[in-house]
Amino acid sequence: MPKTPVDLALAPVAAGVDLNLKRLRDADPKSLVEEVVLSLNTEPGRTRDERAKQILEIATRQVDLHGWTASVSDDSTRLQLRGGSVDLDVALSAALRDYVELGSI
Repeated sequence: MPKTPVDLALAPVAAGVDLNLKRLRDADPKSLVEEVVLSLNTEPGRTRDERAKQILEIATRQVDLHGWTASVSDDSTRLQLRGGSVDLDVALSAALRDYVELGSI
């Protein structure tokens, strides 16, 4: 049950993030890199932190976070939503994890 007003905004935040990640989850490695490059009009990230930031930017694009914060987990398997009385992790995929951890494959 929601315990704070910001808790009420979790569902639309999570749904928006999930929809943004949907097109990337099942992409093959080459298509995933191409989608990141085209979506952000940039080069693939050179470091793990740059690539995690790119995935985070795509995931939260046009999503009003309503006070929630989003970050890629240390193991690159989840996008973590924090800020209310509960936390929520949105799953990434093996392809997204590999992109963040390894870069272009």
